[in-house]
Amino acid sequence: MTYTSLQSTIQKKYPYSLRIAHLYGNLMNTYGDNGNVLMMKYVAEKLGVYVTVDIVSIDDNFDDNAYHLVFFGGGQDYEQSIVAKDLPKKRTTLKRYIQNNGVILAICGGFQLLGQYYIQANGEKINGTGIMKHYTLNQENNRYIGDIKIHNEEFDETYYGFENHQGRTFLSDEEKPLGKVIYGNGNNGKDSEEGVHYKNVFGSYFHGPILSRNANLAYRLVTTALKNKYGNNIQLASYETVLSSETPEEYEDVKSKAEFQ
Repeated sequence: MTYTSLQSTIQKKYPYSLRIAHLYGNLMNTYGDNGNVLMMKYVAEKLGVYVTVDIVSIDDNFDDNAYHLVFFGGGQDYEQSIVAKDLPKKRTTLKRYIQNNGVILAICGGFQLLGQYYIQANGEKINGTGIMKHYTLNQENNRYIGDIKIHNEEFDETYYGFENHQGRTFLSDEEKPLGKVIYGNGNNGKDSEEGVHYKNVFGSYFHGPILSRNANLAYRLVTTALKNKYGNNIQLASYETVLSSETPEEYEDVKSKAEFQ
């Protein structure tokens, strides 16, 4: 049963609200990936957003109209095989959410499972959702482990992280990488690409978690979700203001009468 795992306090005045779906948050949390949800919540609250986070797991329905952000973390092969059996129940609404420009951050196993399939370390093929066109192969007696730095040319942003994955992912022609590798291995160690960017889906192999080291990406995810909900003319604090140490008690610079939805 879907349950709320995190909520903003009600002691402050929040002119906006967002609801985050944490897909399989009780199963997919390799290397502290849950920290990405905490970072989304932190940045959103700085922008005057009341945040609710729901765990959407095995046998739960995913309501694509109820959520404005989705996080799908990584897991070991065992947990991913369990999740893969449940994902077909959510495929229709998840696909509709993606095609309607819903915002998703998918890390490692979540990134793999949004694609066609992945091959486990033991050689077993596990089907993904098939919503996106990338696929993942295995490698024998090797993992890609270490610090990594990439650059996203579209946004002119640089992202730093740590990769630890056995899979080798290959993107389709309709998908862009999250960034070009400056150092590290990336998706497959061959094409100098890391992660994926398709519509408003952002996928990566960065653990650590990725958003704790890349607040610029967290800001992009949250503000994109807010613009989806409230329109492009929404008044939002700048990235520099969000990263400042002080949070205003009242959000005077935004619409004080914005309605919670």
